[in-house]
Amino acid sequence: LSAPQVLRLQEVVRRVPAADHVVEYAAQLARASRPKEADAPEFIRELVSWGAGPRAGIYLILAAKARAILQGRYHATTADVRAVAHPVLRHRVITTFNAEAAGVSSDDVVSMLIEQFQPKAELEV
Repeated sequence: LSAPQVLRLQEVVRRVPAADHVVEYAAQLARASRPKEADAPEFIRELVSWGAGPRAGIYLILAAKARAILQGRYHATTADVRAVAHPVLRHRVITTFNAEAAGVSSDDVVSMLIEQFQPKAELEV
């Protein structure tokens, strides 16, 4: 791909719609990964020393939109957010020494987040 083609594809991805509940779900996952957040789950407080920042939610949405296009759809869903959560969040979640000693990786933490925070039901289109 040429540079102009890549830029055009980026523009197309940014134009893919994501419903409010999809954006809220991405923000919820990113926010819940931060141990100092009031609504962070207990396992996050125990296993994570540094969670995903606000930009993680933005990149969860962008990656979900790109996945939707690759799947032949013209809108992002919470299933897309869940599918891209590991590659987007794994390097943004820093585990504690105790987590590392117990063999708990950032991928494990992201899996626990996805399991704990289920999205609202969506209608299949």
